[in-house]
Amino acid sequence: MNTIFNFINQFFAFLAPITDAVWDFPTNIAWYKHIPILGQFSFPVLLLMGVGIYFTIRTRFIQRHSFAPAIKIMLARQPSKQGVSAIGSFMLGLAMRAGPGNIVGITGAISIGGPGALFWMWVAAFFGMASAFTESVLAQLFKEKKGDEFVGGLPFYGKRLLGNNHFVGFFLSCVFITYALFNIPAQTFNVFSAIGAIAQATTGHHYSHQSTLYYTIAVILVIACAFIIFGGIRRVVAYSDVLVPIKAVIFIGISIIIILINFPLIPYFFREVIVGAFAPHAIFGGAIGTALAQGVKRGLMSNEAGQGTITMAAAIANNRHPCEQGLVQSFGVFFDTMVICTMTGFIVIMAHVWTGSVDGMMWESVRASKITLYLTSVHTLVPSSVATIIEIIMCACYGLFAFTTLLGMISFAEISANFISKKYSFILIIRILGSLVFVPFGILTILAGLELGNLWYISDLMNIVMVYLNIPLLLLGLPFVLKALADYRKNKGVSFDSEQYGFMTECWNEKKDVK
Repeated sequence: MNTIFNFINQFFAFLAPITDAVWDFPTNIAWYKHIPILGQFSFPVLLLMGVGIYFTIRTRFIQRHSFAPAIKIMLARQPSKQGVSAIGSFMLGLAMRAGPGNIVGITGAISIGGPGALFWMWVAAFFGMASAFTESVLAQLFKEKKGDEFVGGLPFYGKRLLGNNHFVGFFLSCVFITYALFNIPAQTFNVFSAIGAIAQATTGHHYSHQSTLYYTIAVILVIACAFIIFGGIRRVVAYSDVLVPIKAVIFIGISIIIILINFPLIPYFFREVIVGAFAPHAIFGGAIGTALAQGVKRGLMSNEAGQGTITMAAAIANNRHPCEQGLVQSFGVFFDTMVICTMTGFIVIMAHVWTGSVDGMMWESVRASKITLYLTSVHTLVPSSVATIIEIIMCACYGLFAFTTLLGMISFAEISANFISKKYSFILIIRILGSLVFVPFGILTILAGLELGNLWYISDLMNIVMVYLNIPLLLLGLPFVLKALADYRKNKGVSFDSEQYGFMTECWNEKKDVK
């Protein structure tokens, strides 16, 4: 078994330099790297940030309208039994957004760029809200019906925007399915890491990968995933409606308690974030570009705005107007970054574990493991009598973050696969691949004691591929979004007929035979 896994690991080894080169370009070019501040930014980060600013200007700061209206939309009664509710779509989107990266990713950004990285993460999220609005409205405009459900997202609007070219949608669907499935093993690993940490904190005993505990987790995880996934999108939404609020409320609640316990440190937090954004401490490199680049990158990667991944959740919702889901998913970016990620930032910065690390080597060893650094920060801020209990709760949240992300990946792959074929037999294949092939594959690597580091490079590579494929489509589709937005502002979101604005859609005009 180990021979097979080692072969797979080595097979994907060639992707490592390719992935690094694509993500780092052009910071890996000497003359560019030496440009002050700008030289710290890779093209993917500049692209996502740039279009976010552009969409913000073109939509006349749509972020201003993404709070009260979005909450009102989510609390409103669903127009019909077709599709899922606005709040169900929001929860499914948040299941993907609020993943392990909200803890380890933010911790990593701060450990590399300093507290100021959190400030730039907020800035990136603000502009990312406009990108999320744009792609979600496109997903709604060009969604299609499938029985009593809706399907849509990147492949569907990609096809329409590029001259109704079916091959374009087919290609985009295949790319997204690959992206989603290859992210599953990493989330499986995170689930095991969380449960293993809980068991160790509870019993004080370290469990090997060959222990009964790990085999029990494996069986339960496969059964749970298969049960939920084979129930279809509606069952996934039903469980995300429960699990997402639970993980969010517990994580935010415990974080707020920790913050209140350390109330005197709140001024320190804001001072470090603001000052560090423009004058980082020497231990973090001492360059504003490092803090800025880390904050922007983590903010954009955490909320996934502009990557096309959340468009599947946006498309399945039943809204009265396509812009409603744009507002809902824009609010999702705010909630994910400004609330959940900021809770992580509060704890890591208030603990300032780096204080006392007088040399770089000491700090490097401390920040090597992001989850360890986060849990160390938690221990630093809470009384020793309750430290273990708090650690267990936070690890449980971490596990839930990973589990809901895992479900989201498989579900979004299924929604995307509907472009290729809406037949049940084909969709069943996707469900089997996700829950009974890729989840067990991730489990087997863990039981074998391997993390298959090289395998994860394909998910990183696919992530940036999604950005490069989606952003040009968003720019092409912006005129349609602006027409819908003008209608929403004019008619207060009462109704929308795409034919009045010169284009035909399957779900937003009187003629329902559009193909």
